[in-house]
Amino acid sequence: MQKFDEMLTQLPEGGPIQFQSQSMGGMSQSQAQGVRDHYKGYAQWLGRQPEEMMRSRREEAEMIFRRVGITFAVYGAKDEDGSGTERLIPFDLIPRIIPAHEWATMEKGLVQRVTALNRFLHDVYHEQEILKAGIVPAEQVLNNAQFRKEMMGVYTPHHVYSTIAGVDIVRARNAKGEGEYYVLEDNLRVPSGVSYMLEDRKMMMRLFPELFSSHRVAPVMHYPDLLLETLRASAQPGASDPTVVVLTPGMYNSAYFEHAFLAQQMGVELVEGQDLFVKDRYVYMRTTRGPKRVDVIYRRVDDDFLDPSVFRPTSTLGCAGLIDAYSAGNVTICNAVGTGVADDKSIYPYVPKMIEFYLGEKPILSNVPTYMCRNPEDLKYTLANLKDLVVKEVHGAGGYGMLVGPAATKQEIEDFRKAVEAKPDGYIAQPTLSLSSCPTYVEKGIAPRHIDLRPFVLSGKEVQMVPGGLTRVALKEGSLVVNSSQGGGTKDTWILEV
Repeated sequence: MQKFDEMLTQLPEGGPIQFQSQSMGGMSQSQAQGVRDHYKGYAQWLGRQPEEMMRSRREEAEMIFRRVGITFAVYGAKDEDGSGTERLIPFDLIPRIIPAHEWATMEKGLVQRVTALNRFLHDVYHEQEILKAGIVPAEQVLNNAQFRKEMMGVYTPHHVYSTIAGVDIVRARNAKGEGEYYVLEDNLRVPSGVSYMLEDRKMMMRLFPELFSSHRVAPVMHYPDLLLETLRASAQPGASDPTVVVLTPGMYNSAYFEHAFLAQQMGVELVEGQDLFVKDRYVYMRTTRGPKRVDVIYRRVDDDFLDPSVFRPTSTLGCAGLIDAYSAGNVTICNAVGTGVADDKSIYPYVPKMIEFYLGEKPILSNVPTYMCRNPEDLKYTLANLKDLVVKEVHGAGGYGMLVGPAATKQEIEDFRKAVEAKPDGYIAQPTLSLSSCPTYVEKGIAPRHIDLRPFVLSGKEVQMVPGGLTRVALKEGSLVVNSSQGGGTKDTWILEV
């Protein structure tokens, strides 16, 4: 086994850094010079820690997470004894650290991007100016499965559709060989993971309190307060003291822990569809004291299941009449119905143009270069280079429905080739980025693993976020897939204050 304090040479955050120490007493001056400035304090602390202590801390973290019930469900998965689908998301003890100046740029870029996406959503459900201008092809929006004609003309407070956005960001080398942050994906429907961000921070503060007295780590634990403030500000005009609820599909949903956690942290009711009813175009929840009117629904239920009288008639997860009450302006649904049309992977390539169209600004955060297989030239290039590209279904999620060419077998590549040829408009392709990695505590010691970051952006009267987000890590050696359902884990994310 590799010694605990021997850190491999990595490419964390887009630049080479080397954490190495020949003794438990710390690092030599020459070794310390190989560490990026914002990691130096932590690297020196880590070099002094006995391996046995870190192992015991990891075991303690796992025990606490299991006791608290911080798990997720893997659909179709089975334990060794053939029962159960619950999994503990692996938690890594080594934080991902981002300096204040990098976060400041990223935050500005996130505000800009989410603002433009909300402007786009309002536009396509009202005047459709961007479609008329030919900036985004009308057929890609109006024929999109996520476009909801029921939302045409519906008023949303502050013209916000995606109240809670989770934007996936990676860092890789740009054409100049420098580290740069890229937006990999916009999650505007029911993004999850914020509970793990909060629990990871709580765990790090419990296990290593001394680190927080020696590092100026920006706080994140006020996120539930910020979320509640944003949701209450999203109520329809006239709701002076709005009642907020969290709508969950139920305990068998993969993110149920998060639904219950956020409701508890905000001090609001966690409800299922059967707890709600509509009367005279108003939404009420059943309580032991009788019906109580609901003003804002933070829904964690997909569009198709929200209202059986409008969408899927067999759904038991939603509430009949909900869309009627919504279109009448008597309740707010966060995120709004129909937001999925803006985070579809076939719309993603147009976001930089949206920023310029609506805001008159150049994008601060870049997209990953993307080939749209619906275009003949892009399709030809993609099919000729499948072994070098990442190819994704436009409606895929969770790391499924994708091909990572460099890691795929010849048969997997040929199978994907047939799928793309059969339905070109269902796929996009992107170059395989040299993603940044971060030192990660694995069974063999400390090794580099690829990471991404999901900051959570809240839009109400203003756009706000806590500094940081959920860092997801691909625990399998060489893997670029960070999703928990695909074997990924999580890290605490530190934004170092100036």
